[in-house]
Amino acid sequence: MKADFRKKPEWLKIRLPRGFKTSQVVGLLNEKNLHTICSSGLCPNRGECWGNGTATFMIGGNVCTRSCRFCNVATGKPLPLDPQEILDIVNSVKELKLRHVVITSVDRDDLDDCGAAHWAAMIRTLRRECPDVTMEVLVPDFKGRMDLLDMVIAERPDIISHNMETVRRLTPDVRCFATYDRSLEVIRHIAESGIRSKSGIMLGLGETPEEILQTMDDLRAVGCEVMTIGQYLQPTRNHYPVQEYIHPDVFEQYRLAGIEKGFRHIESAPMVRSSYHAERHVH
Repeated sequence: MKADFRKKPEWLKIRLPRGFKTSQVVGLLNEKNLHTICSSGLCPNRGECWGNGTATFMIGGNVCTRSCRFCNVATGKPLPLDPQEILDIVNSVKELKLRHVVITSVDRDDLDDCGAAHWAAMIRTLRRECPDVTMEVLVPDFKGRMDLLDMVIAERPDIISHNMETVRRLTPDVRCFATYDRSLEVIRHIAESGIRSKSGIMLGLGETPEEILQTMDDLRAVGCEVMTIGQYLQPTRNHYPVQEYIHPDVFEQYRLAGIEKGFRHIESAPMVRSSYHAERHVH
């Protein structure tokens, strides 16, 4: 189906956030000045997730040092890291009585360690204060420095995710600074550590079915166990143009293909994002 920025098909209609739990989450975020990729990334599932009392917290502030053409997170010069955000997130997890937490971050290429020590402190504190909460972390590539990635791995979260975002051919046009092969090496390093590895891509950027299947093969070759596939939604007219809206039946075909290729778990549907139903990916 040819894409039209102004008009989306029926299967992409989004439910607006509402209800008590949604109000509770939004209230906490505002009170503690916390950031979530749910809001910053305009996630289409934030109504469902907030309604269930879950959120994906974003650390390192809400300004990214990279300007990927698909992403709605603000780009610029970030503020210094704030250790208080770690305590505020932990207290929010307790107050919301969450059982599974997803943590992600902006890219902090301005820092010598790309924010790795802050990442480690976040995981360590959440583990200590909320020992019964399972945890997924969605990490940047740390400029390809595996010593920095090892700081995250050493804290042993349940799942470490790093998104490929798109196929090899489109990576230079869609992502900023990141490379396809570097991301594969990040995922390989995670898998070799023994922690469950996860990645995700978006469809509708102009990729071909053959390229999607090849990306699946590349991920399996480096040990990726969990994969998410969702529809790219162009945040504004200034972002990378959406080329196509993929029908849900096609997403299901990719899910079945992923199972055949050996992924332990695969989420594939138009509204799927990297943290969608993330609690299922632990078990």
